[in-house]
Amino acid sequence: MAEENPNGALPEKLTRVFLKIRDKRSEIKAEFDKQDKILREQQDKVKAALLDFCKENNLESVKTTAGTFFRTVKTRYWTNDWEAMNNFIRDHNVPEFYEKRLNQTAVKEFIAEELDGEVPDFINMNSEYQVSVRKAK
Repeated sequence: MAEENPNGALPEKLTRVFLKIRDKRSEIKAEFDKQDKILREQQDKVKAALLDFCKENNLESVKTTAGTFFRTVKTRYWTNDWEAMNNFIRDHNVPEFYEKRLNQTAVKEFIAEELDGEVPDFINMNSEYQVSVRKAK
């Protein structure tokens, strides 16, 4: 027999409510994503036309009564050869090429396997319980 929680609601009822809310959110999100995709595609066509206008007229920005548009160059860098990249960073002393974040899975596994669960003082850790709900089959 199911036990009541302190608020008086049965876990079974809470589970049903949770699943109903999740399903409705999924439905709303799917419709939003569908409409948003159409709008993004339209917006991309307009962006392409504006970029073409700038290129054809050798302009960096255009001011109109509706607003101003401008083109900029966005450059991204990445590597497929991490060994060479790490050597380059070490050889040129450019550690700022790295982003400051930890691989959560790697740190968790290393602490468990190599440090017997002891977290070094310089690593902050926060654990919290989360609830996951699955629909009954």
